[in-house]
Amino acid sequence: MRGFYESGAVAVAAAYLLLAWATWRTLDAPQRTARWRAAVLPLLAVAHAALLGAAIWSGGEFRFGFAQALSATLLLAVLVLWVEGMFVTVRGLDILVLPAAAVCVLLPLGFHGAAVGADSTALRLHLLVAMAAYSLLTIAALHALLMAVLDRRLHSPLQAPASGIGRIFGQLPPLLALEKLLFQLIGAGFLLLTATLVTGVLFSEQLFGRALRFEHKTVFTIASWLVFASLIGGRIVFGWRGRTALRWTFAGFLMLLLAYVGSRFVLEVVLGRV
Repeated sequence: MRGFYESGAVAVAAAYLLLAWATWRTLDAPQRTARWRAAVLPLLAVAHAALLGAAIWSGGEFRFGFAQALSATLLLAVLVLWVEGMFVTVRGLDILVLPAAAVCVLLPLGFHGAAVGADSTALRLHLLVAMAAYSLLTIAALHALLMAVLDRRLHSPLQAPASGIGRIFGQLPPLLALEKLLFQLIGAGFLLLTATLVTGVLFSEQLFGRALRFEHKTVFTIASWLVFASLIGGRIVFGWRGRTALRWTFAGFLMLLLAYVGSRFVLEVVLGRV
């Protein structure tokens, strides 16, 4: 069973990389791969989900850690990428997300996470909502990264010809369209992040088997929520956009990254504790 799981993870990772390579090769003519990309992405996501489920319910117990969290985040990010592709073409995200998904589908092979004693349907739903928020805000952060580089290129007095990684930016929608999409992603992610916080606060004992504690995970999650709330409020009241919006997006994503994945990485990898 273990060998089958390892072979499946390697196969899915290779397929992600192959699709990223095909996207890169056809970046100037996306219509050549659009149809089979739309068919392959959901199939890869289903295979990724099956592997992640096997990793989480390993040995008959519920296990979760930074590797499972990253794998779930990138799995949902792939699904967001697939849905997004039906409405707007941002092919540069494929080249960023798919290699990351290839790495993350392999992570649970080496890092098995910690056994979660208080396993329940409520906990699973809470984790699903949290990972959905992570994935949407991860895609938003990648959008912001592309926008930041594109903005710098547009304001550069001497632009180099589009070659190498610069080919990505020649295929992006206008900045205003990207900015609109960015705030749609942030808005949806913020709602899910709010649901994550509310369920965590109100049902902490049912979810985790103990009362709510203001530890680093809770503090960073609240800090991230406040940053994104301020960004959305600033957008509505003061019309924040451009570099101001990008800075707030990066700050909020950093807080969110430190909330769970960063802290679990330190515990599991740096300190060797689960």
